[in-house]
Amino acid sequence: MFNMKLIVSTAMLATALTGCGGSSSSSSSPSEPTPQPFSFSEATVASVHAAILSGEKTCEDIVQGYIDRIEAYDFSIEGPELTSVVAINPDAINQAIEFDLNFPVTGIDKPLSCIPILPKDNINTAEMPTTGGATAFEFNQPTSDAYIINGLRNAGAIVIGKANQDELAFGFVGRSSVRGLVKNAYDHSKGAGGSSSGTGAAIGASLAVFGLGTDTGGSIRVPSSLGGLVGIRPSLRLLSLDGVMPLATFQDTAGPMCRTVEDCALAMDAMVGFDPGAYSNQRSRFDIDAPLISTGGEYQAVTGIPATYTAFLDKDGLKGARIGVVRSLFGNGNGDNGIMQAVLNEALDKMREAGAVVEDVVIPDQSTILSRYASLSGLEFARDLQEYLQSWTSDMDGHLRTYQAFQDSGGYLSNNTNTIRNRNNIGEDLSENATYLRNTVERPAYVRPRLMQTLDNIDNAGRPAGEPYDVLLYPTLQNLAGSLGGNPSAGSANRLSPFSGFPTLTLPAGMAGADHGVDPALPVGMEMLAREFDEATLIRIAYAFQETAKPRQAPVHYPELVAEEEDQ
Repeated sequence: MFNMKLIVSTAMLATALTGCGGSSSSSSSPSEPTPQPFSFSEATVASVHAAILSGEKTCEDIVQGYIDRIEAYDFSIEGPELTSVVAINPDAINQAIEFDLNFPVTGIDKPLSCIPILPKDNINTAEMPTTGGATAFEFNQPTSDAYIINGLRNAGAIVIGKANQDELAFGFVGRSSVRGLVKNAYDHSKGAGGSSSGTGAAIGASLAVFGLGTDTGGSIRVPSSLGGLVGIRPSLRLLSLDGVMPLATFQDTAGPMCRTVEDCALAMDAMVGFDPGAYSNQRSRFDIDAPLISTGGEYQAVTGIPATYTAFLDKDGLKGARIGVVRSLFGNGNGDNGIMQAVLNEALDKMREAGAVVEDVVIPDQSTILSRYASLSGLEFARDLQEYLQSWTSDMDGHLRTYQAFQDSGGYLSNNTNTIRNRNNIGEDLSENATYLRNTVERPAYVRPRLMQTLDNIDNAGRPAGEPYDVLLYPTLQNLAGSLGGNPSAGSANRLSPFSGFPTLTLPAGMAGADHGVDPALPVGMEMLAREFDEATLIRIAYAFQETAKPRQAPVHYPELVAEEEDQ
């Protein structure tokens, strides 16, 4: 018999540090690198596949290893009890064993073969309930996977469990009535952000290879920043919303949260695609009343998705890249904001050194964009949630099917009671609601052209002011991680993407550590915004920066688990 002990060896720690940009004392020649044993900490799709192909690990070893890490670091009261995972998939091991049985014939035949992933618990999975973090939905068992989960499974991924979240995706704190409050992977006295809190903390702590979040107004990007992750909020309409519990359908999207850009590129390949179903939200135009895309050919014509996003993993991708820095979104420079700015400015210097053109820009009417318009979650939530609850039969699971029944159940945090009651506008004709019209009709027509003007480098007279920019860049958050149970200082920059539908990617700019008077060190994220459906450019620039700067450092609380034989 064996027990899993929380032991980290000097060699394992050196390996982990080397993998995240630290130094190694190895004297091996660069032309003959010393083979490193597989490490669950900071593992990537490539390292999992290499371990399986070499015979070092089976798929069952990989999946069981991550389950062991979840049990040791997330569920055990003797450990840090990160509280990032809601449940483990009871069928995950069987899926791994099936892969192993087929491996002698098939080998690694899919891009995500045997890759354990953790989706947020508002994304449907056929073998586990989807709760949205609310006890009212604790036994909601959809009859099929979400469209994007099906795509990931077809690419070979194994859903290892479901990640905790802010209940119903309300906010940036990370607390649900199903599992409680998520801790920050780097400092357990700090918050993990939200609403994709559990995904951010779990992937930051290497409890799976990558995860999925959803983002209505910052819910992928905020926890990714606080977890030292790459998080992509794709262009609206690019990914199907079928099987995703909604907050505000006109702004909602899912997206990957990963430790590396290349893993996010692989995830995007599996998640994109035309969904002919009625719940895809893949409209043929951005207009809210536009008809759904009707064919795969039309989807390709609208989105222009590449054959693979991995084609844009270019180490030289910063050479000649043009980056517009929105200084007005950086903050006042006081306290933690000053530390954040220092780390970001160091990152911008590294971009320049790698060949990028980095210039300050001004978004026309930025203050109006960020103050006149608002999230639609207060108006769309009740209608969209009820439609979601009625999208599968309750004959098997007996789940609640109306918003009123949900409200009456009381199966949610008490501090959400007023919000749930106040959002119950079932039966209201939103076409007569001035706020709704301002944020569905006026807002896109106002925001999208002004962001395009900035990206295209056009002055207010309509004349070119220079070469266009590839991306706009600004901080993901205004400050470092806040106290556990409190809201992080998110600022308002996170509104630019949901208000426009343009894609954004957040990635680590670097670490705020001893040089900044911060202990333990905390990650600082920066966000880049690109043109609609231009995720490829985000991936190219982010990958080049990752390879140039090696900005991610692993949190210190989650070493390798080592099996020790029990005393007989």
